[in-house]
Amino acid sequence: MPAMTPEILNRDYLPKVPMLAATGAQVISIGKGEARLLMPYSPAIARPGDTVSGPALMALADVAVWAAVLTVIGHKEMAVTTSLTMNFLRRAGPSAIIAEARLLKMGRRLGVGAVELIAADSDDLVAHATATYSIPAD
Repeated sequence: MPAMTPEILNRDYLPKVPMLAATGAQVISIGKGEARLLMPYSPAIARPGDTVSGPALMALADVAVWAAVLTVIGHKEMAVTTSLTMNFLRRAGPSAIIAEARLLKMGRRLGVGAVELIAADSDDLVAHATATYSIPAD
């Protein structure tokens, strides 16, 4: 059973990341160690060429892994990113983006996760990232 709900994440945690919250991104589902987010397309996240920008994709990936970590550790908002590696695979175009994050390893002090970023209008995998989070002591 996850330690969070999508409603709690959307209400209490996403607003604490204003850069991503401004995009209208939302957690749409979770499971223990998993989170699925949706970031709608808008000109605010576009770069020249009418495609989703790299910084917007990186923000979505980072928060998706954070949400997956929170489903395991609960209300510890100060879990922080220690590393993020992003591979951009293809142009997203003017599409909403779905982030599917899952934890690969969860320890007492570190959590490691992977996230796939998918163009909602084509189901194309546009980017893949791995992230490590430092878990605060109780």
